Amino acid sequence: MMQAQMAPYGSWRSPITSDLIVSGSIGLGEARWDGADIYWTELRPTEKGRNVLVRHTPDGQTTDVTPAPLNVRTRVHEYGGGAYLVHQGTVYFSNFADQRLYRQTPGAIPEPITPEGAWRYADGVIDLSRQRLICVREDHTAPGEAVNTLVAVPLEGGEPQILTSGCDFYSSPRLSPDGTSLAWISWNHPNMPWDGTELWVAPIQPDGSLGGASLIAGGVAESVIQPRWSPAGVLYFVSDRTGWWNLYRYQGVVEALYPMEAEFGVPHWVFGSSNYDFVSADRLICTYSQDGVSYLASLNTQTRQLDRIDIPYTDLGEIQVGNGAVLMSVGAATQPTALVRLDLTTQTWDVLQRSSSLNLDPAYFSTPRAISFPTTNGLTAYGFFYPPTNPDYLAPPDELPPLLVKSHGGPTAATSTRFNLKIQYWTSRGFAVLDVNYGGSTGYGREYRDRLKGQWGIVDVDDCCNGASYLVAQGWVDGDRLVIDGGSAGGYTTLSALTFRHIFKAGASYYGVSDLEALVQDTHKFEARYLDSLIGPYPECRDTYVARSPIYAAEQLDCPVIFFQGAEDKIVPPNQTERMVNVLKEKQLPVAYVLYEGEQHGFRQAENIKRTLDGEFYFYAQVFGFAPAEDLIPVAIANLGQTPSP
Repeated sequence: MMQAQMAPYGSWRSPITSDLIVSGSIGLGEARWDGADIYWTELRPTEKGRNVLVRHTPDGQTTDVTPAPLNVRTRVHEYGGGAYLVHQGTVYFSNFADQRLYRQTPGAIPEPITPEGAWRYADGVIDLSRQRLICVREDHTAPGEAVNTLVAVPLEGGEPQILTSGCDFYSSPRLSPDGTSLAWISWNHPNMPWDGTELWVAPIQPDGSLGGASLIAGGVAESVIQPRWSPAGVLYFVSDRTGWWNLYRYQGVVEALYPMEAEFGVPHWVFGSSNYDFVSADRLICTYSQDGVSYLASLNTQTRQLDRIDIPYTDLGEIQVGNGAVLMSVGAATQPTALVRLDLTTQTWDVLQRSSSLNLDPAYFSTPRAISFPTTNGLTAYGFFYPPTNPDYLAPPDELPPLLVKSHGGPTAATSTRFNLKIQYWTSRGFAVLDVNYGGSTGYGREYRDRLKGQWGIVDVDDCCNGASYLVAQGWVDGDRLVIDGGSAGGYTTLSALTFRHIFKAGASYYGVSDLEALVQDTHKFEARYLDSLIGPYPECRDTYVARSPIYAAEQLDCPVIFFQGAEDKIVPPNQTERMVNVLKEKQLPVAYVLYEGEQHGFRQAENIKRTLDGEFYFYAQVFGFAPAEDLIPVAIANLGQTPSP
């Protein structure tokens, strides 16, 4: 082994390059059984972010199903999910370009089965006896807010039939095993689905319409998600009525299956999430999380005994049971995310696909430590700390590493220990990273989730700042080289921390919110009232919106910032970012702005993902004066080396 050489933090050469990350990485999602075959989607940055449906057959062959340029992705609620379903080899999917539903029989060219127009479809199930699929439809044909309904679409194509309407949002239509009843979730403004939803069931009439619906569970202050019928026709679901998302079932009355201070569900940002599935009427497989770590378990639905299944992974999701096995998406701190199959009889694992094909020495991977730290009002917040790690280098003994604090998006979401090459990019170059689960994050119960009610821009910012201060106090990082980055809602937290606090010395905003008032006036339907709970009703609370918007307090910002933005972003339009950039230019603060044509809310194209990683690193190198080991494409930085105006 080559002897480690001494070099300053930030100047370490790493094999985890941006080229390797984008060329060897794909996104995995929506695994499904179809008989003995397995399907899933792959988001491929090297194909300009196209989502490709693939099939894995029992003989071990994996082949692409959907031909280019078709892109299996729906825009319902903008964030999508539930973009396809498959039955006996025939695939039904939403194509991103025109948002129509397509049918593709084996060996045939995909054909649209819904009319042309401004409609979007998601989260479908097959109603075979009536030769139709039932799904969520979002109607953008009329001016104003989109209209959401549940519709039935003929499998051979034709005009969809509206089954139920009148609520602002619908999700999770689920057909009973005998085809006689339909369950679904609905909710209304100003609630988000993690605030309060309702679970309904209705009989299906001979003509295919729905009879009178019955409310099973939920309300304005109870979040019900993931309804599912057991093989015996019993309706199961997840509810947070006790303060934790736990499993329940309905048999004339609602019964708790295994009350526990753990989360058996995740926030409904995308369609099709699955934290449990049935092996039989008497047994289900589930995943739950505690303190940011996921566990797999088997639950006997009769005795209600929960038995944990030992697995070498700490982040689990997308449970799908079939053929005596469990499909799931898994991750661990030093192993790339993978789609795996667990044989329930032999307890053996097969890796079907990995998100990264890179063959890297694990010695370059930083192992995160789960930490808790004191924050405002005597409370505790959480995060994962990654120390700088590279076996080829030692830092000078009198130097502490710079710290990158990451504020996740959402903000009703969470970070986890799932392997993240973009974090390892930083740690292998000599940065420490703190990935914060600030108050408002999921995975710690509803009380922790509700900390952000009315406090967005306060609690999250305090927790990121206090996390950084805690690490400085521990002597683990350099207090003079603290930086923060985040995307979307995390970009807002980043900009707020840089504007309203003076702990961080630089930062990076990925499509971040700078103007809350513009956001509430110009965002899409799903999030149109999200800020009612995070900030307050608008326009009644307009003063609060203005007071917490970094754009209106830019004179308080006194450090360099780099911005990355998609030109076609409908969630955070470019004009918000550009207004912030212009203010910083006028203040003569170092500022960089990178705009990507063809990108939306989140970057999917390989060259843009690469440019963003390297661009942020280059920016900090210029700001802090260290020399990267690699030759990076420069980013144009305005006002670099100038004295900021007072």
